[in-house]
Amino acid sequence: MNIEELRKILVECAGEGDLMELSGDIGNVEFEHLGYDSLAVIETASRIQREFGIVIAEEYLLDVRTPQELIDIVNSQLG
Repeated sequence: MNIEELRKILVECAGEGDLMELSGDIGNVEFEHLGYDSLAVIETASRIQREFGIVIAEEYLLDVRTPQELIDIVNSQLG
């Protein structure tokens, strides 16, 4: 998984009224600063599971802070 694939999922999970500006280098920007709460991160993980077949354990989701951390978790399971 790369940042562009995650960016697409994040935009799709944002909802019409909540659409954030996610252009540029968002890899190390905390989800909170991007406007994503823990429920949005859980929804993102659900989409990743459907699209990539990767199940992200809840304990990882509680600790993940940035898109890059989420990408690293996914990629570690893909490899």
